[in-house]
Parts: sequence; structure tokens; C-alpha cells
Amino acid sequence: MFNGVPDLRLRRPAALCAAVLALALGQTALPPLAAAQEQAAAFQPALGQAQPFSMDVLTQRARDLAAQPYRAPVVEQPEVLEKIDYDAHWKIRFRPEATVRVGDVPVQFFHLGTYFRNPVRIAVVEDGAARAITYDPRFFDMPADSPARQLTRGTGFAGFRLMDPDLRTDWISFLGASYFRTSGPFGQYGMSARGLAINSGMTEPEEFPLFTEFYIEKPKDGQTDVTIYALMDSPSVAGAYRMDIRKGTPGQGQTMQVSSKLFFRNAVQRLGIAPLTSMYWYSETNRVLAFDWRPEVHDADGLMMVMGNGEQIWRPLMNPPRVVTSSFQTENPKGFGLIQRDRRFENYEDDGVFYDRRASVWIAPREGWGKGNVQLVEIPTEDEVYDNIVAFWNPERQPQPGQEMDFDYTLSWVDQAPVPQPLARTVSTRIGAGGVPGLPRPKDELKIVIDFDGGQIGTLGQNQGVEPVVTVPEGVTIVQSYALPVVGTSRWRLIFDIDAPGVETADIRAYLAKDGQPLTETWLGQVHPAQFDRARPGADAQATPAAVSN
Repeated sequence: MFNGVPDLRLRRPAALCAAVLALALGQTALPPLAAAQEQAAAFQPALGQAQPFSMDVLTQRARDLAAQPYRAPVVEQPEVLEKIDYDAHWKIRFRPEATVRVGDVPVQFFHLGTYFRNPVRIAVVEDGAARAITYDPRFFDMPADSPARQLTRGTGFAGFRLMDPDLRTDWISFLGASYFRTSGPFGQYGMSARGLAINSGMTEPEEFPLFTEFYIEKPKDGQTDVTIYALMDSPSVAGAYRMDIRKGTPGQGQTMQVSSKLFFRNAVQRLGIAPLTSMYWYSETNRVLAFDWRPEVHDADGLMMVMGNGEQIWRPLMNPPRVVTSSFQTENPKGFGLIQRDRRFENYEDDGVFYDRRASVWIAPREGWGKGNVQLVEIPTEDEVYDNIVAFWNPERQPQPGQEMDFDYTLSWVDQAPVPQPLARTVSTRIGAGGVPGLPRPKDELKIVIDFDGGQIGTLGQNQGVEPVVTVPEGVTIVQSYALPVVGTSRWRLIFDIDAPGVETADIRAYLAKDGQPLTETWLGQVHPAQFDRARPGADAQATPAAVSN
């Protein structure tokens, strides 16, 4: 969700509009289901002529598109869409009686507007044939003076969402570029996924591939699992996607089996496979960054990775002083994701947006992806209205013109990463002044405190051989390090002081071990010491220090 220098953050008016529109639609007073079904007879959506359809057909279309010069989507009546601003969009409500049912799956649509100008084609697939759904203003309720009334029939939709059977809430939506998201295991929207990222976090403008067509396949009788196909197009790439989606039960979350076939027109400098977009403003460790009444504000607090060699890594998210891109090299990764580990409401105290309920999202390749790296892009932010975190897989070899690439993976919207975790995991990271309380604090020293919980570590006592292992970069010195059990809990605490005079960025690696074997996952933290200098007593009150999160 970045559009280049100087501000790489999400163009939030569009995203905020999307969130508010979805919320508004979800909260619209609905008639009883039976009444809605009766009213549906008054409006039957027009369907186009049946056309043969399959994943092979869609793949060939993508291949043919890539062989031709790129043509941007035609935006019909742009002067009218310009008038459908935030306020006008808010007043346009989907009529529940116009809900399209694909088998037992209710589907509703998003209206075009100034923030969502690119129309998408939406079709229903049954028995190997696709029939397009034609835009009709009767899908929506709108004020008499709404500029949307000037749009002609067949203009198109901005996107769509799948509803619960009672039509009161949705559980997955596709809206804008190649973005999609689900309500997760706790019924609360948070971070987004997208089909593909191109040149994220670079100095040049990011390219946003578009899902231009969607095909929703009718499930088998009595089933709610649904298959959605999508055609992608952009200046550099065309692609065909298949997403087999399992809704799951409350508390379980959604699972998506994604298959993508990509055909490149142009060379790409930084390809992002299975990209995730999130928000991290502050947590208990960098509370001084924000003047806000809540203890923490974030959709996710860390990037978790299971590397090809099986090593489990926790990289706390941060709100850095400048744009930072971190790369974690591996071969055939077992998985990665942006995770919201902290689930305690009292650590957020927000009963409006419920950060404690935001889904974690986990990517698991279904076959070997070869050599490459997980990349994490972190962008400074001063508010929660900006999505400032992106994570994706970046293959070692970047695509060239005429190249074809396939990527298959499982995308899970869950509470925690759905992988075995035999080692203790990081539950908190805190950073403050180094030295000893009551004595003069050394000028360039920082104290880093990491708590671990889980695995066998809770069964070990103080004198049973638990040892800290800490590695720091050149220019940084470890002043002291030690580990101890946290009284009254099953946790262990790793504490170390570092001296980092003149160091702008320090990447630190730490874990606990016994007899040379790890007891915990690997903690990889990135610290910007100068930010903490501004937080010390007597520093400029206008400074905005930051730190890593959990």
C-alpha cells in the first residue's frame, strides 16, 4: 500500500473509505431474511451470455494479455466518479434484497467512486460456464441527489464481499487493486493481503497490479467453501489466480489455497509474492512515541518466519525514524506471516476497533520456492490511519520480460501461526536506559529486556544451565547479559545492556540455550539508538523516540 517517495505509506483516504463503507454496509438495518428473499423477486440482476470458463481458459487469457502492450482499464464517466467523494459514497447502501446468491453463498457489491475508479468485472461460474453480472443502480439505495444516479447501466463494480447467511456481516471482501481481507477468527477486520507487490518500499513509485475480473464458482449443494478466480493485469505483469476459500467456524478463521500463474511483460526490480499489509504505530516498548490514551495500537506486533532449515525467528515490528527494508535470506521457506501475539484487551483498551481481535496472517508455500528472502518494509508513522508495514517473499532471481512464474501457497487468517512451536516464543520486548537504577546512567547504553514463554523453559530453574546467547554488529558492545525466571510466571527473561556510540542502526540476534541447544525461538531486533537518546531525561521534548515492539 505504498505509492513511492516521499510518502510510502498507504494512501489512507481510500483505505479508510473502504473500511468505513464496509462497516456502514455491515451495520445497515436489514429486513428479516425471509422478507429480503421475498423482495428479491422484485429485482433480478441481469446476467450476460454464458462463456466457457476454467482455470486453463483464464491462464491462457493472462498469457495472451502479457504478449500485448499494457492497456489501462477504461474508466467510464470519470467526471461522475469524481463527485462520488467520501460523503457521497457513505450514503450509497447495497440493498439486501438485491443480494446475489451463488449456490448458498450470498454476494454483495461495492459501488464505484472517486477512491475506487477502476471497474471490475464480476461473473458467476456454474457447470464450466461464466455469466457476467451487469451493474444496475437498483443494486443500491442512494439519495435522490446522489451523483451515482448519473452512472449508466453496465458501468461496473468496485469490488464485492461474501456475506454470512443472515446478511448482517461479511467475512471476506475484495476491494481496490489486488487487495483482499477477511474478518479472521474473531470477526474483526485488520490487515490486508493482496495478489502481488511490485517495487514495494523503493525510491521509485510502486506498481499496483489490478484484479480486473473475478469469477465466483457455485459451490456444491450445501457447502459454503467457495472458489474465486481472478484475472490480474498491470504494466509489468498479467496473471491468473485461483483461490479456494474455507470460511471456517468462529474462533477458527479462514483458510485460502492460492494458486497464481504470472506472465511478465517487463523486468521487475523487486517482486513481492504473497504480500501482507499491516499497521504498527506503537506498543508498550515505544509508548513515548505517541501522545495517545491507549497502551498499544497495532494490527500486528511481529514478523514470524520458519526458515528452510527449520529455524523459527521472531522479528518485532518497529516504527523507525526512516523507511527500512529488512531481508531474511533462506531457501524453500516453510512459512512466514505478520502475527498479533498480544491478545489481552487491557493492553489496547479500545472497544471500538478491537486491536486485540485482529487476525494474524500466515503464508505457507505448498511447494519449494527456491532461494530468496522474506522482506519486511517498515515506514515511519505518526498515527494509526496509515498502513506502514509490508511483508512478502522476494525470489532470488527477479522476473524478466517474457518469463512465466508459478507460486502456490496456503494463506491462513488465524489467531496464531498454525505451525508446531516446540520452543519458547517471545512474548514481550522492552527497551530503556542502560546501567543500574540509582546510579548515573551511561550516555550511550541501552537495556533490552525480552520475555520468553512456552516449550520446556517454564520447567527450568535458575541454576539449571539456561544461558543467554546475544550477537551484536560491529560498533556495538555487549556490556552485560544474563537470564532469569520471572517470579510467579512460567516465563524466562533475557536482559542485556549494549553500548552503541554513533551507531544509527543495530541488528541484534538473541535467544536462550541449554547445553548448546536453543530453548527459545530466535529474536531478531533492530534498534535505532539515536531515537532513544532523544527520550532520555533532559532531551528535546519535541523528539519522537521509538523502539521495537513485542
